[in-house]
Amino acid sequence: MSAVKEKAQEIVARLPEDATWSDLAYEIRLREKIEEGLRDLDEGRSQPHEKVREMFLGR
Repeated sequence: MSAVKEKAQEIVARLPEDATWSDLAYEIRLREKIEEGLRDLDEGRSQPHEKVREMFLGR
């Protein structure tokens, strides 16, 4: 079984019994964004915390 299918099954198994399609879609998008962020970190595409703070707060 592929890693994606395994992760999808884990997500479905953790959802409450009354979960909606929107709940499932949210959890899948969240997982996707987390994995994208981790890949970015692994590949050196990140910014120091202070630089991000300056970008948003102008300090």
